[in-house]
Amino acid sequence: MIKVENITYSYSRSAGKVLDDVGFELERGQCLAVLGNNGAGKSTLLKCIDRICHTEGASVTIDGQDVFKMNGSIMAQNIAYVPQNAEGANMTVFDTVLLGRKPYIKWDVSSSDREIVSDILQKMGLEEFALRNVSELSGGEAQKVMLARALAQEPKLLLLDEPTSNLDPYNQHEMLHVIRDIARERNIAVMIIIHDLNLAMRHCDRFLFIKDAKVFSFGGVETVNPETIESVYGLRVDIIEHRGIRIIVPY
Repeated sequence: MIKVENITYSYSRSAGKVLDDVGFELERGQCLAVLGNNGAGKSTLLKCIDRICHTEGASVTIDGQDVFKMNGSIMAQNIAYVPQNAEGANMTVFDTVLLGRKPYIKWDVSSSDREIVSDILQKMGLEEFALRNVSELSGGEAQKVMLARALAQEPKLLLLDEPTSNLDPYNQHEMLHVIRDIARERNIAVMIIIHDLNLAMRHCDRFLFIKDAKVFSFGGVETVNPETIESVYGLRVDIIEHRGIRIIVPY
C-alpha cells in the first residue's frame, strides 16, 4: 500500500500554499488519476512524493517503508517518475530503456536485464525503434520511450505527469491501456496527472481532485460526478452511458 499524509508545500515564504495537508491511500495495482485545474498543484504533488520538492512534516510510505529515509538506489527501486516533456539521452531506444535497470545493476548488465527491456519494448510497441536514436523520434514516440524506461525500473509506485500530452487519440488510449495492464500484472501503483476526464474514467480506478491546494474529493468512479466537476472546473456536464462506457458531456 502507498500512504501519503500531510503534503504541504509553498514555493516561498511569501507565497500561498500550493498544497495544504494533501493525503490519500493507494493500493498496489491501482491507477489513480490526479485531477484539477491548471496550477492546482498536481505536478508539485508528484515532485513532493518523489523528493524533488522538500516538504516538512509530510509522510510517504510504500508497504510501510518511509520513502524519505531511503537511499538513492532503494528509492529508484520503489518510485519511478516521468515528468512532462522528459528528454532522453543521445542514445538508442534500447539503451535508454536499459538505463531503467541501473538501480539493480551491480557489476554489469545481465541477460535478465536485457530480457526485461525487450519485454517492455514489445508491450509498448517500440520493438521496431530499438536501435533508433531517441533524438530521431517524434515527441509522442520519445514520450513512450521515457515511460518504458520508468517501467524497466520495476517500481512499486509510478508517477506520470501528463503521459498522453503528445499522443494522438489512438496512442492515448493504447498507452493508458498498457499502463493499466502492466500495473495490474506487476502490482505497481500508478499516479497519472491527466486533463481528459473521459480518458481518466476509462482507464483509472481511483480519482483525486485537487482544488484550492486541498483534496476536494477522493474515491472511486462515483466521485467523478457532475457536482464535483462543476465545483472543481466550473464546467456543467452530464454523464451518460454508451455501450457500458461512462462519458462526460459538457453543456
